[in-house]
Amino acid sequence: MKFAGLLVLPAGFFLTLTALVLFADPARRAAFIACSLAIEALGLAVTVRGHMPQRKAGRL
Repeated sequence: MKFAGLLVLPAGFFLTLTALVLFADPARRAAFIACSLAIEALGLAVTVRGHMPQRKAGRL
């Protein structure tokens, strides 16, 4: 899962850049950028979770 998160992070970044270039309407641009930032946040969460140590069953 570490690598999936690391691949999703740049995808969100490039989607944000694409929105800035392609959309002239500010409302559409803002919506697309918000979705792109959400994708980056998901990628960051997956990356962080993939790097966390595993808990053993039965231990608190």
